[in-house]
Amino acid sequence: MNWMLTIYRRYDAAIWIRAIGSVLNTMSSFMLRPFLALYLYDKLQGDLLVTTLIVALQPASSMIASLYAGGLSDRYGRKPLMLGSLCIAVLTYVGFAFVESLLLFAILSVINGIGSSLFAPAASAQIADIVPEEKRAEVFALMHTCFNIGVAIGPAIGVLMYKMNPSYVFLFSAATMTIFALLILTKIPETLPEEVREKTRSNGTQGKQPMPKLRFREHKMLWWMTLGILPFTFMYSQVEIILPQHLKTNFTNYVETFALLMTFNGILVMCFQILTARLAEKYPMQRVVLYGLLLCSVTALGYGWSGSLALLLLSELIFTFGEMLFMPQSQKAIATLAPVEFRARYFAIYGLNWNLTRTLGPFIGAFGFGHLGGSYWFTLIAVLLVLSALFMHRLISRSVLGTPSKPNALKLNI
Repeated sequence: MNWMLTIYRRYDAAIWIRAIGSVLNTMSSFMLRPFLALYLYDKLQGDLLVTTLIVALQPASSMIASLYAGGLSDRYGRKPLMLGSLCIAVLTYVGFAFVESLLLFAILSVINGIGSSLFAPAASAQIADIVPEEKRAEVFALMHTCFNIGVAIGPAIGVLMYKMNPSYVFLFSAATMTIFALLILTKIPETLPEEVREKTRSNGTQGKQPMPKLRFREHKMLWWMTLGILPFTFMYSQVEIILPQHLKTNFTNYVETFALLMTFNGILVMCFQILTARLAEKYPMQRVVLYGLLLCSVTALGYGWSGSLALLLLSELIFTFGEMLFMPQSQKAIATLAPVEFRARYFAIYGLNWNLTRTLGPFIGAFGFGHLGGSYWFTLIAVLLVLSALFMHRLISRSVLGTPSKPNALKLNI
């Protein structure tokens, strides 16, 4: 019991609420993700093209809206944006359960995408607001662990709900988002730093001060880092869409093989992410990022050329440790690089790569897989990851580590 109390006391209550919410949020997302296309396919009586287009509306609208989401969070605060995002999610999930019209379903998909874009920049900026710099990678690792818990249990709950009634999946997701919203409303304080709030408060007859603009020339490193991570997020999109098709050519039980790989990854992350992040803190950030991306490149080769389940599992093991090294450190790098008044906008722009690869990745992957075959396509991805590793190592060495830390407005007991 003592070790459990030690872990609990290591983080402030606000961090644990965010961790619980991350499980609920991810669980809802992965309850829906496998079944939304099936649900629409049945509703549309087998129209695959229209089903695909409607499913693509959510990440596309989220990508566009995220350009503005960070600025709203930097102006109005983290808490209102997070609550607004969850309220939109609840309303759209309830709508999905009951609408019959194709047009209404498409509109709800767009609204859901806009709502989802509001949450991540505000949530990531909130961590940067309240967590000391030396602990940020560890807290981002905790959130990544909770994300994988949601990934592990979400589809299983989704299967049970879908078999009872497809609408139950949406209603259950709406209920979990309502719980998360209530926790944020009652338990988490606003963390937007005081100096940023002062800049936007009314000042006599002058009214509110305008938010400082994020000009490309003044924030080049942010855009370069967003570009640098694209091969990593692109690999993620290919694992979700193209890897099952590639496994189909080599394994008769390819569905079970793919599911085993994903489960193996999730279990490893849940068990070792926080420990890995704490060990990584002992080494230079640029070196951890370099090794993490190089491990992912080895995995891409493994995906492409493995002819046995044992080699695939070894590849997944290598990928998992690469992922656990890279992801918390990359988020810490953005938090370190971001001026305090631009934090949410930095995370919003940095997060564009996920929605971009989710939107375009399936189309690019289908073209590459069709023309090169799976082995050579994943080899090309491995080359891109090596280039990304070298690029990010150089970028962090020259820019992030030379950026002085900004004082935090709030310090919680971490």
